[in-house]
Amino acid sequence: MAQTQDTVYRPNQQNLYFPQYPKFDSVQAERWHRRQRLAAVCRVFAKFGYEYGFAGHVTVRDPEHPDLFWTNPFAMDFGRVRASDIQLVDRAGTVLEGRWAVNRAGFVLHSAIHEANPDIIASCHAHTTHGMAWAALGRPLDPITQTACGFYEDQALITEEAGAVVVENDKGHAVARAFGNAKIAIHQNHGLFSAGRETVEEAAWWFIAAERACEIQLKAESTGKPLKLIGREAALHSKKHLATPFMAWLHFQPIYDAIVREQPDCLL
Repeated sequence: MAQTQDTVYRPNQQNLYFPQYPKFDSVQAERWHRRQRLAAVCRVFAKFGYEYGFAGHVTVRDPEHPDLFWTNPFAMDFGRVRASDIQLVDRAGTVLEGRWAVNRAGFVLHSAIHEANPDIIASCHAHTTHGMAWAALGRPLDPITQTACGFYEDQALITEEAGAVVVENDKGHAVARAFGNAKIAIHQNHGLFSAGRETVEEAAWWFIAAERACEIQLKAESTGKPLKLIGREAALHSKKHLATPFMAWLHFQPIYDAIVREQPDCLL
């Protein structure tokens, strides 16, 4: 795991608790940690109302075999996913560990995203109300809040296969290549994708923040008044301090703590 943990939020005073990336004694421990966090992300997405039938998937690479990834079971309620339910899948869609099927469309897209972007550790996608509504406009998010500044010059608008259910491998690769180095992708007429390059928590936070940014911009535009855009220098300044992989991980920690207190079985 990368150790890019510098932040202005780190206290200067000594002997204060400040969250840090975990360290692992073995690859097995790191693997179980990733499975637990992925299950917790599923529970959070259920709590936040991100479910829509069986649509939606979260993936994270295996720490020992990066060409394999872990994902949530197909058609299992996000609200009951446990760490032991998480499936291990290869690039061909073969389930190597687990009893459930995997989402064909989800596998095609996520497998392609991981293959085309070796730096992406984790990815999230769900059919959320505001993300889908914003995707229907076929526009990137504007820098109108600090939250939106996190995606300034760091979002991909993907028009390939807009609105089509992507179940063919070649079409999945076309979408994946368009993702590039961005934190999030807005797939036109489909919805949001997020990428974590250090942790699954990072990917989850970018998704949560993007959904919120979509909601805010939709509401702001509904007033019919011109938006006041944040200038480029200020937007980049906010992104530098608020939108690093570590800051995304840090933002997710209180959410993780809350879901584990409420639903501790997600770690089983």
